[in-house]
Amino acid sequence: MHPSQKQKFSNGLQRFSDEPVREVVSYCMPTIQSLEPHSCSDDSSQGTHPSVPIFEQYCTLESHSGTSGYAINNSPSTVSISPNGSPEQDTESFPVYSHQSSDNTCGSPVNESCLTDDVDDLRHKIRELETAMLGPHSDTPDICSITNPVGIVQIPYDAEKYKQMMEMISRWDLKEVLCACAKAIEENDRFTTELLMSHLQQMVSVNGEPIQRLGAYMLEGLVARLASSGSSIYKALRCKEPASAELLSYMHILYEVCPYFKFGYMSANGAIAEAMKDENEVHIIDFMIAQGSQWITLIQGLAARPGGPPKIRITGIDDSTSAYARGGGLDIVGNRLSKLAESCKVPFEFNAARIPAAEVQLEDLGVRPGEAIAVNFALMLHHMPDESVGGQNHRDRLLRLVKSLSPKLVTLVEQESNTNTAPFFHRFLETLNYYMAIFESIDVTLPRDHKERINVEQFCLARDIVNIIACEGAERVERHELLGKWKSRFMMAGFTPYPLSSLVNATIKTLLKSYSEKYTLEERDGAFLLGWLDRVLVTSCAWQ
Repeated sequence: MHPSQKQKFSNGLQRFSDEPVREVVSYCMPTIQSLEPHSCSDDSSQGTHPSVPIFEQYCTLESHSGTSGYAINNSPSTVSISPNGSPEQDTESFPVYSHQSSDNTCGSPVNESCLTDDVDDLRHKIRELETAMLGPHSDTPDICSITNPVGIVQIPYDAEKYKQMMEMISRWDLKEVLCACAKAIEENDRFTTELLMSHLQQMVSVNGEPIQRLGAYMLEGLVARLASSGSSIYKALRCKEPASAELLSYMHILYEVCPYFKFGYMSANGAIAEAMKDENEVHIIDFMIAQGSQWITLIQGLAARPGGPPKIRITGIDDSTSAYARGGGLDIVGNRLSKLAESCKVPFEFNAARIPAAEVQLEDLGVRPGEAIAVNFALMLHHMPDESVGGQNHRDRLLRLVKSLSPKLVTLVEQESNTNTAPFFHRFLETLNYYMAIFESIDVTLPRDHKERINVEQFCLARDIVNIIACEGAERVERHELLGKWKSRFMMAGFTPYPLSSLVNATIKTLLKSYSEKYTLEERDGAFLLGWLDRVLVTSCAWQ
């Protein structure tokens, strides 16, 4: 493993310490227990899983240096040859692994009662079986040297399949191996899953190329999916949450190094400013106000409006992640925006709606007669469960609620990805391809040796990735849909499209050029689509 180093976290956008980065801790696997077969809640392709070990704790992967960080608790497993020449194995008992971290903060000591003196004899028998199945001069790696998070690899029943798999591994194509592992999980192929995971551990790295870094978090999601399902996995992915100020710093860094958030804010603000150009009282309802950063430029822009600024009232709806990052409630956001408005001589009022977005009712929004209403859905509607999750379709309910307000404008910014109702394997492929573009784009503006890059990717991106892969039902909160699906939902709620301004288009293009020529901007049917090379990543549109 790479040596651990101390890390000093940045407290702002421009300030970073000169201390070297602390390496992210590897998987923490204290004790592996058996898991009873279970059925997934909303993924029919999953079926019933065989019993697999539970990993009681998780931390983000550490890059692998080629030396194993696992202590092996070997338990004998009976291997014999059937009359037809196929290997038979007693799979009731598997070796148990316990990761020994350098500071002993995670993991458990090796259980000596699990050790056996017959390891060499067992490995000799396995080699004899390999020779019988694959020939004495096989180019495939020695299976006896392969270990993985859930035990020594079982002897395959299909020798040809095993040989093809080892040939694939020898090509060292990380994306291919990741996909094969996900497919094996979908098909409940435990042998293939364990074998591929053992090799994937050696191929991924949080310090490597974009595919290696993304692969580390994709593998974490696969292991979490095998171990269990539900919110316990989602909440225990890391041994330690960052302090609120540190998380806020990482979010600021991501905001600066990628244009995705600025693109969403600029396109939405441009539409709102144009729709409200003749209004005297403007009420903006933001369903995920976060730190309130989006409204700084809009307040400044409306302050310079010919004839004077309108009276602005903003209703902010909070989310738990943003509240934790800012270290307090919505009053922090309200005070910040009030001071800004006062400095710009803009009449301003802030209304804090201290309620989760899924629970918002009409009376929580404080709508007053005579106000021109603008509603903002920026990267939040995909968190709302729809009809595929349960009886309450909050996604469409919120749209109908907003429509009842007769708003002047509704803005929508969303990630262009199809992970809501897609079955597991297709969802895995979609996530791999989508976040591959994200990680590649980060490399352009955030150097690989940047001391905060690991933390930005781990705390701002990895958790979403693992949630998409590992969780099902109500616990899977990252449920993205494509622009076409969002259009259908808005039109079913009674909205009509509101074309975005071409002036905003030109401004966004200038912004993208300051980042990289590889970013693309397309205007389609009145909506803006931001992409990286040939992959659309974020879309923005408006409705009335």
